[in-house]
Amino acid sequence: MNQAAAQQPGLIASLMPLIILFAIFYFLVILPQQRQAKKHKEMVEALKKGDKIVTAGGIIAEVIKNEEDFIKAKINDNVEVKITKDAIARKLDDED
Repeated sequence: MNQAAAQQPGLIASLMPLIILFAIFYFLVILPQQRQAKKHKEMVEALKKGDKIVTAGGIIAEVIKNEEDFIKAKINDNVEVKITKDAIARKLDDED
């Protein structure tokens, strides 16, 4: 019984660096990534007709309709495309 009690603090002390490392990793990597994904999702859901967007491929388009899984956008006067919401990089803000 004394031997088991003596080994217990050693086990906790050996796991403590791993726990601290995981906590640091969580707060520096995982949490900011989750916040960024949530912010992007909110931005995409708030898009409305007339907003200008930039896709991940660098195409600038104007939103025609915000559908459930896709955005219908106009690239040119005669060209309309459907873009997945994941492919939208950002909303283009006119700074005129």
